[in-house]
Amino acid sequence: MSKITKVLIVDDSRIFRKLVEDSLKSKKDIEVIGSVRNGFKALEFIKLNRPDIVTLDVEMPDMDGLETLKAIQKINRANPDRPPIGVIMLSAFTRKGADITIEALSDGAFDFITKPESECFEHSLEMLTQQLVIKIRSFKTRRITGEIRPTGKEKKSSPQKGALPLDNPNKINAILIGVSTGGPQALSHLLPPLCEKVALPIFIVQHMPPTFTASLAKGLNAKCIHTVLEAGHAQKVMDRHVYLAPGGRHLTLRKRGTDVLTMLNDQPPELGCRPSVDVLFRSALPIYGGNVVAIILTGMGTDGTRGITALKRAGAYVIAQDEESSVVWGMPGSAFGSGNVDLISTLSEIPEAVGNLITKETIRGK
Repeated sequence: MSKITKVLIVDDSRIFRKLVEDSLKSKKDIEVIGSVRNGFKALEFIKLNRPDIVTLDVEMPDMDGLETLKAIQKINRANPDRPPIGVIMLSAFTRKGADITIEALSDGAFDFITKPESECFEHSLEMLTQQLVIKIRSFKTRRITGEIRPTGKEKKSSPQKGALPLDNPNKINAILIGVSTGGPQALSHLLPPLCEKVALPIFIVQHMPPTFTASLAKGLNAKCIHTVLEAGHAQKVMDRHVYLAPGGRHLTLRKRGTDVLTMLNDQPPELGCRPSVDVLFRSALPIYGGNVVAIILTGMGTDGTRGITALKRAGAYVIAQDEESSVVWGMPGSAFGSGNVDLISTLSEIPEAVGNLITKETIRGK
């Protein structure tokens, strides 16, 4: 396979397409092979000159990003013997853009990047380029090994990896989840069956900027029997609720009397992440001790690895998503490498694994 990643840029703004193309020219391992204005043109181009990855504007006339993504996924399914074409969504900081982006990620887009804002355009463009290069290279690395799962399908893990735990010495009082790249799709598959297994509060850190987590919480709430919402500041934690860290803010837990509260802060990012999985996990330790299940799902980087170390020492049960079903095995792979993971599991097996650790009856309603 070529070491050069071939990129197709799809955006209705000719100026923006040119800016993105120029920003990638200096990268020796990336080649922009095309630049088109809408989804129809993109599909015509792909038939003649197949790219490795497509940067896709969310909002376009005639054929929007979501429709184009679905058409590209159809091409991928029709050619199972060829490496899949990856899609990175480019989205504006708008509620409409966020809603479409979350749907696209749930439908198998590899990742997304927010478009530059006019008041700080040059800096935003530089940040966009940096993020785009990182995501293109990450996709290429995973694509070479054949481990990208853009359609949400997963290989069955081997028996020893998928073996389900039979018991746990500690009573489980909460579930903590950390996730990044591939998260919206993973959460849309994991949360509905998980909510049917447990009545416990669930806390999630998904690496995302503001606005997008609100759309993600809204979409997940429609699929789950429990209430899924963005966590608020000084909000009382309740059973049958899923608390999602707001984009751009750290989520921590605090005890007030007999109540547990969700707290938000704007302290500096950790490992480049805000919200940070490590921050959430660290704050949960004095509240719940080892009476938690900590789950690390698909994502780039190592966020969560330091957090599970102390939790595991206190007796927590730690689950990591397996490599086969992860879009990117950075975070779960790092957690596994730390020696603090009790179970490596496919995404579809995690709810049953958690259910086996908890003695409460399966909850069938809110």
